[in-house]
Amino acid sequence: MMVFGQSAAQACTRLVYLGPDGNIITARSMDWKSDVATNLWVLPRGIERNGEAGPNSIKWTAKYGSVVATGYDVSTTDGLNEAGLNVNLLWLVESEYPKFDKDSKPGLTIAAWGQYVLDNFATVDEAVAALEKEPFTIVSDNVPGENRLTTLHLSMSDKTGDSAIVEYLKGKQVIHHDRKYQVMTNSPTFDEQLALNTYWKQIGGTVMLPGTNRASDRFARASFYVNAIPKDEDPNRALASVFSVVRNTSVPYGLNTPEEPNISSTRWRTVVDHKRMLYFFESALTPNTFWVDLKAIDFSKGSGKVKKLDLGENQDHTYSGDVTKEFKDSQPFKFLGLQM
Repeated sequence: MMVFGQSAAQACTRLVYLGPDGNIITARSMDWKSDVATNLWVLPRGIERNGEAGPNSIKWTAKYGSVVATGYDVSTTDGLNEAGLNVNLLWLVESEYPKFDKDSKPGLTIAAWGQYVLDNFATVDEAVAALEKEPFTIVSDNVPGENRLTTLHLSMSDKTGDSAIVEYLKGKQVIHHDRKYQVMTNSPTFDEQLALNTYWKQIGGTVMLPGTNRASDRFARASFYVNAIPKDEDPNRALASVFSVVRNTSVPYGLNTPEEPNISSTRWRTVVDHKRMLYFFESALTPNTFWVDLKAIDFSKGSGKVKKLDLGENQDHTYSGDVTKEFKDSQPFKFLGLQM
């Protein structure tokens, strides 16, 4: 199964801004060696899905509509649902998933892990309560042409500013759930990232911050800046500050470091305005930032349509401003799963 393509390295940053008057903003960067073939999709309520893991697959019907960014149009890598819940999938090389067979709990392809959360839950608290019961077994496989497993961890944030990080370590699900967990990058595991960040907090961000593209350094910079920027009541000013932070943790376009497989060029960034229900997208190859207004979308079962915004090769199609009406009706993409 392939989720993100032929390359083996993905390195991203995710951060949550906790502003006044319920002004919550989540940002993430997508870093990858080659074109992630990302497009934006509108997915209405009522879609019947399964875990794409063969006969023993979990099945569900989407309770909530969502706008998502795909990887290769075979996986949900990022997205926001109509209840204000955001998910982000990032690379974590230390991931180890449970064994999956006919006697396991129903399988869920890792390509649809984020979509399962967006389809079923309105808040982080609700999602965590359900995931703790482990209703499915995550199913992954090697990236084609590589002796390397597709290894991801998942973050969630919602309108209240609540956050959770979900990882699979040594075959066991580990959930870190707290409003204070504002930042996620890549290796090492989240508990080790927190320990490393404690060191930089003791030094103080106005004295010195680590400046490399490594995941732990990006974690430290994002953690400092997302809390150092002004807590502006003007939502547009707050948005500008958050964009500045996620750009600060991005990797210059064209930079790939073979000896550091968790470092690759930033391809695109998303920013979620949870209060205003706006989903912003910014490609490294185009001059403009644009957004989708979820409040203006018909997500209802029946009249709601699957729609696609074609971003082009390397996401080089130029859009500007509100693009909600520029989505075109489309057949839904198919989540990549096990070839049974």
